[in-house]
Amino acid sequence: MATSDVRSGASSGGDGAGARVDSWIWAVRLMKTRSLAADACKAGHVRVNGERVKPAQLLKEGDEVRLRYAGRERIVVVKRLLRKRVGAPVAVEAYLDNSPPPPPRAEAAALGIRDRGAGRPTKRDRREMERLRGLR
Repeated sequence: MATSDVRSGASSGGDGAGARVDSWIWAVRLMKTRSLAADACKAGHVRVNGERVKPAQLLKEGDEVRLRYAGRERIVVVKRLLRKRVGAPVAVEAYLDNSPPPPPRAEAAALGIRDRGAGRPTKRDRREMERLRGLR
């Protein structure tokens, strides 16, 4: 293992052992905590090469990881295995991001804004908001 690999928590490709899915998702900063990553695996929101996985499933370089989190799907290809959380610049180098672009923020924020102190919406207000969102 090279010196930079030891500091970044990367595993060498020759030992045959992979990294746990939940640990890798957390290490490359796709999720905030490892327990959130494990819960996502248990709930079926994580797929490796098209198959649902458990948190302890081992990853290999070249695997495709699909992750549904925070209202969007992330599709990443594993370039380097990490076992420990690293800084953002190093984490980005560990995967190839094939995700579709996120929806524009201005569109999402404009739908549900109410004046501060306006109180609870009336039934009429709620129906108007649903009509604006396209739910009715």
